[in-house]
Amino acid sequence: MIKTILIDDEPLARSILKEYLQHYPQIQVVQECNDGFEGVKAVMQHQPDLIFLDIQMPKISGFEMLELIEQPPAVIFTTAFDEYAIKAFENNAVDYLLKPFSLERFDKAIRKWTEQKNTVAEKDNTPALLQTAAQLPQQSRRIVVKIAGRIRIIPVDEVQYLEASDDYVKIHTRDGAFIKNRTMGNFEQVLDAQQFVRCHRSYIVNVQFITRIDPYEKENFLAILKTGDKVPVSKTGYAKLKKVLGL
Repeated sequence: MIKTILIDDEPLARSILKEYLQHYPQIQVVQECNDGFEGVKAVMQHQPDLIFLDIQMPKISGFEMLELIEQPPAVIFTTAFDEYAIKAFENNAVDYLLKPFSLERFDKAIRKWTEQKNTVAEKDNTPALLQTAAQLPQQSRRIVVKIAGRIRIIPVDEVQYLEASDDYVKIHTRDGAFIKNRTMGNFEQVLDAQQFVRCHRSYIVNVQFITRIDPYEKENFLAILKTGDKVPVSKTGYAKLKKVLGL
């Protein structure tokens, strides 16, 4: 039996999916979810083989929900028209259903997933999609993290600086530091370059929190933040900061 979860804030959309899934008795709907918060918990609990996931939902988006799952299942996205999302899908071999979708289009998506099931292509789909989706404009205004099973949404204006931490990035805010499974290069691409500057190989600083920049050693510097924190600044990073700060 193939386990699936329907994650969509529209009851009608979930009803249509259930109706179409009646043609596939081997696929069992183990739970329906109204938002991404419920979706994260349901995926962790049921470990489904496949999920149908809306993108634009209250609280957190479908992309943000997937980022919070360490090993996301196979995904067929359901979405209203979104040119950025469609571009992300087309750059990766992940299927999506554009609302409203017909039974014929639904069948095509199921066939595509069935053919890819348990292949290397399927396993590479979701991570590749998330990397592309993270660069979309609407993903740059906040960062979603999970702490001890709870989901927290951090507006980017509250981020003081980011620090590389092995394969993760540590996000420093006034409420503490939070870990995100994403690369520094990815953050550098998506965050506003006039506000967030890659001042060091391991640091990105929010210039709004800088009070001064002090010399350090061997052409290196320290950015002193309003909080008192000291962020390393390399020679190259110093040139970037001077340009952004108009020094």
